[in-house]
Amino acid sequence: MAAPSAATRRKLQRKFKLRGFTLKVDALEEAAAFLDRFPDAEDDALDLLLDELDKEPLQSSILDRDAVRRVVALLVEAEEAVDAASPAATSARSALRVVDAFLVPRFHYDPIKKVFYEHTGRLAIHGEAGDKASLYRDRYQVLLQSLSRDKYFSKPAFDMLTNEDGSCEVFLLSPFTCFLNIEHKITSGFFVENTVIVAEGELLSNGIFQVNTCGFPPLEDREASLSLLMGLDFFGGGVLPTEETLRLSSLEKKAVNDMFVILSDVWLDNPENVHMCYLVEKTMEKLAVVLDGYDSVEVVPSLFVLMGNFCSRPCNLAFSSFEELRSQFGKLGEMIAARSRLKEHSRFLFIPGPDDAGPSKALPRCALPKYLIEELQKHIPNAIFVSNPCRLETNALQPCQDYTKM
Repeated sequence: MAAPSAATRRKLQRKFKLRGFTLKVDALEEAAAFLDRFPDAEDDALDLLLDELDKEPLQSSILDRDAVRRVVALLVEAEEAVDAASPAATSARSALRVVDAFLVPRFHYDPIKKVFYEHTGRLAIHGEAGDKASLYRDRYQVLLQSLSRDKYFSKPAFDMLTNEDGSCEVFLLSPFTCFLNIEHKITSGFFVENTVIVAEGELLSNGIFQVNTCGFPPLEDREASLSLLMGLDFFGGGVLPTEETLRLSSLEKKAVNDMFVILSDVWLDNPENVHMCYLVEKTMEKLAVVLDGYDSVEVVPSLFVLMGNFCSRPCNLAFSSFEELRSQFGKLGEMIAARSRLKEHSRFLFIPGPDDAGPSKALPRCALPKYLIEELQKHIPNAIFVSNPCRLETNALQPCQDYTKM
């Protein structure tokens, strides 16, 4: 393979940088080899390659040869690549990126320097004695830094404001540095244990803080938060330059026919109970009808989200039908692969349910075990298996997917 020219290198580095990626040398050579397939449509082919990379659940924004080669393998047929790279098709495609809960960046707020810093070390499997207190302290600090920017709370911690009648209003913004006896009455609202609230009341002469009403901290507009936290990737999809954000916003406005299909409780097993067996059969029949319907529409959905439980019985220590469940996942893959348009143009995202196979029922739950999904991946190699909950980034939108029984 001939080394790419200096102009090609500059073009690739610039385009990938605009999408938030950094190319290693071997990855750059792989991308250049892909462009050589389409000498008359290099720009369209490069946009297509970048769109496909945006959909991959990448663990880092620094790309190596394997990451690029994995995407190029999906675009090996020149005719399909050129068709998909046309301007009309490119504008309709969703730049989809999936973020696993275990790969979300973790930030801590420093109340002294008033900045966020990313936690880069490995997290311990078992917490220490003080970790629970640290959890609530970190949560409080994150809320406090937002609350302190609100126009009603942007005063010193114990600023005393005198009303016309001579009474005082006290702003208590530092509960970790003071201890108060609190007397409260029932107020409207839905408050659960460990909720951070804002309380309004009066500090009496006997040292008791009498709460008159309480509520939640005021919300801050997303745009205001992003402008203040510029350059920090809290979502996990990578920091995008302004040009790329504008491009994605434009794609979002043009993709008027794009859609996501979300299904839950897709039971795949064959239970012993006759009634449950009937329900599972009906589920598969109806799923086939749904897939047939979407396979026949003019613009197929760009994403199918299939959420568990994928089994009618809890996959606990008493469950002994893992081999059968693995086979049923394979049949589901065959069902999807039989719809050629869905297999070619749609992505399939699988999220485990609360009773699916996994190490525990605690959230977040890791993705489905590899043993169960290997047969399905033979038919749908680009299927995505992630944690519950997970995060999706599509064009300029950042929805989250979470499924559990409350």
